[in-house]
Amino acid sequence: MRTIDLSTVTWRKSSYSNSDGGQCIEVSDDLPALVPVRDSKHPLGPALTFEASAWASFVTAVKNGELPGA
Repeated sequence: MRTIDLSTVTWRKSSYSNSDGGQCIEVSDDLPALVPVRDSKHPLGPALTFEASAWASFVTAVKNGELPGA
């Protein structure tokens, strides 16, 4: 398993996160092939990384309402 150093990336809060600070995710656009994702309430916790193409497909599905509701 390869470890990716995320200590220097710039994080931004998702535009889909709510405004009261709960249920927020942050993503980084600094890595061309990968999209790191973390919980903004736990910035020192683990981050998930997704291939950029997989993340783009996920975001498109969310925007188009193609995912089942919770």
